[in-house]
Amino acid sequence: MWYESANFYQIYPLGFCGAPFDNDGVTENRIRKVKDWIPHLEKLGITAIYFSPVFESDTHGYNTRDFGRIDCRLGTNEDFKEVVDALHEAGIKVVLDGVFNHVGRGFWAFRDVQEKKWDSPYKDWFHISFDGNSNYNDGFWYEGWEGNYDLVKLNLRNEAVIQHIFDNIRFWVDTFDIDGLRLDVAYCLDRDFIHRLRDLANGIKPEFLLLGELLHGDYNLFVNDGMLHSCTNYACYKGLYSSFNSLNMFEIIHTLTQQFGPENWTWYRGKHLLSFVDNHDVTRIASNLSNPAHLPLIYTLLFGMPGVPCVYYGSEWGATGRKEEGDPSLRISYDHPEWNELTDHIAKLCQIRKEHPALSYGSFRSVLLTNKQCIFERKSENERILIAINADSEPFTAHFDAGCGLADELITGTKHDFGGGSTLAPFSSEVWLMER
Repeated sequence: MWYESANFYQIYPLGFCGAPFDNDGVTENRIRKVKDWIPHLEKLGITAIYFSPVFESDTHGYNTRDFGRIDCRLGTNEDFKEVVDALHEAGIKVVLDGVFNHVGRGFWAFRDVQEKKWDSPYKDWFHISFDGNSNYNDGFWYEGWEGNYDLVKLNLRNEAVIQHIFDNIRFWVDTFDIDGLRLDVAYCLDRDFIHRLRDLANGIKPEFLLLGELLHGDYNLFVNDGMLHSCTNYACYKGLYSSFNSLNMFEIIHTLTQQFGPENWTWYRGKHLLSFVDNHDVTRIASNLSNPAHLPLIYTLLFGMPGVPCVYYGSEWGATGRKEEGDPSLRISYDHPEWNELTDHIAKLCQIRKEHPALSYGSFRSVLLTNKQCIFERKSENERILIAINADSEPFTAHFDAGCGLADELITGTKHDFGGGSTLAPFSSEVWLMER
């Protein structure tokens, strides 16, 4: 499928566009700002964009009011279609956040229950008990997502709810021509619902992507031929940055070996999971790494490892923001994109990934591993690539069996003869295309 070789970029639209946190009911065409960034995305080498919630909501987007309308703080449906069309013209696929586990208290069907109580035809759309009361004194109790009562849990065993969601997905495809969905808190979704959603996806549009937000556990329970195509690889997220902060490359390489290595017992070999170093829910990587010199190295690791890399808007030039300072610090509106050495490095990695299928489809094998250095191989039928990282402040001479005597360094275009090993500069990363 198309996503397997994609370079993803994530935008949190309400923050990106500078919308007010609370829905003020005022329609303003902020979403068109994305069009101004398309030249930046093209220069960076992005081929797919994942939008966090865009539909009408109470506040942050995940408390939906109406699945059929773009949030008025972002603009109109016509505005968003204009943005999607422009992205498609630039060769960029579009994936939307599908928030189907819960809705906001402003969701039209829940408002009807608040008004009519037991007489509402929508009372069974939610998990409600009229023998209790809510924190908001609604006169009935309802289930909220993980105890958050501004997020009203939907009853995904109710056929009317399922058909309402499916009708809106068809509407999104017909109206905006989207290319897939990222399912919010997919680990909470009813599995029969996901099976039915996959059947819908199979018939709604060729190669329509279902990408689930999964945290830990066995991803195979959700990512398989009858359910999701892919999921977020949170199992690697922590290892990516802590391997650099603790100067212990064993952590991330052992996880990758468990997930994708050459042994028969590996967990996810052949699957293409979404990889990331930050997103809208976690501290930005420039604030998470102890040493800023490791920033280009962690992105080399992200683009070199098995999976589908995703860059969070602003992080490509080293934007900062800490989770403990609140979500708004992670979801800032930038007046314009910036470009620096880090951005240039990521653009080169995007180009390398486009040109070399081994980085999308090749096998994974650890070649050399120390606390501060790692070299691993991605190998396909037609090419073999080595990714080398030196996280140390001192040069490191790597002695290993390269399997041949010559390599092209894809980032700089230089030639390497491995007859006496290879010396890696301090805080450096290299991507070598090996002669077979």
